[in-house]
Amino acid sequence: MNDTRIPASIEIAPKQALESADLPGLFPAGTRVYITDVGSDSSPVLVRAAARVHDLGYRPVPHFASRRLTTRAALEDRIRAMTDEAGVTDVLVIGGGLERPAGEFTSTMEVLETGFFDKYGVTDIGIAGHPEGSPDFSGQVALEALRLKKNFGERTGARMRIVTQFGFDGDKFATWAQGLRAAGIDMPVHLGVAGPAKVTTLIKFAAMCGVGNSLSFFKRNTRSIATLATSHSPEGVVGPIEAAWRANPTGNVRQIHVFPFGGIKKAAEWLAQRGSWDIKTSTYPHAEQGAQQ
Repeated sequence: MNDTRIPASIEIAPKQALESADLPGLFPAGTRVYITDVGSDSSPVLVRAAARVHDLGYRPVPHFASRRLTTRAALEDRIRAMTDEAGVTDVLVIGGGLERPAGEFTSTMEVLETGFFDKYGVTDIGIAGHPEGSPDFSGQVALEALRLKKNFGERTGARMRIVTQFGFDGDKFATWAQGLRAAGIDMPVHLGVAGPAKVTTLIKFAAMCGVGNSLSFFKRNTRSIATLATSHSPEGVVGPIEAAWRANPTGNVRQIHVFPFGGIKKAAEWLAQRGSWDIKTSTYPHAEQGAQQ
């Protein structure tokens, strides 16, 4: 039996990146560490957060939330600072969730088409995928948007990948990712998974993050008072995703992306225990492998 474990990246807040005393040595060297941008931190703070992640030996992946950005000049300044001061070569560009844009950009494509990422040496770009659909656009519109971004990568040489919000229905997430290829979309997909945490904590964050159908799926399986008082193990979600990855390692499913709602230490311990991470080695094969996927 193939017991190889699926690689993983992780997401942290800027405050954790800047202040966490646990962060040094907590993740394998080279791990992709995504840094969120929810609109409450200034550009210099986000750059310093990325710089600390880089200096600790990880691969910083700052978010660029398109509809939260202000001007083209401010965007270029942030990208320049991220690459010059924090060694960033990898980013996640997402819509940003605001109903009314804060500045000049209404979509991810508008941000990509500025050409600033290529100009300043960013080689890898993550974009959002929606395994559960979106209340803001149809499934057909979502597929067409992914095709446009795939074409952007082919046109510019940027290595594109899809990164999703977390969910609780691993079968559904894996099926969605595998089905993209039939629609002509063969970009690697990193599927979002919530790390170990209290059930009540996950329900709270799922509601805040707009996680839709799989929250109902999760609630159906955690409705008893006794279950609500326990912690959630992600293994039931990861299992189908990992099985799809093992069955076709060069298919669309390439990694899991972990949201550590129960804390970064608990998430790191879980990933090490299950074999997705080897924290004791400084040369971590999955991190190097994952950087190419």
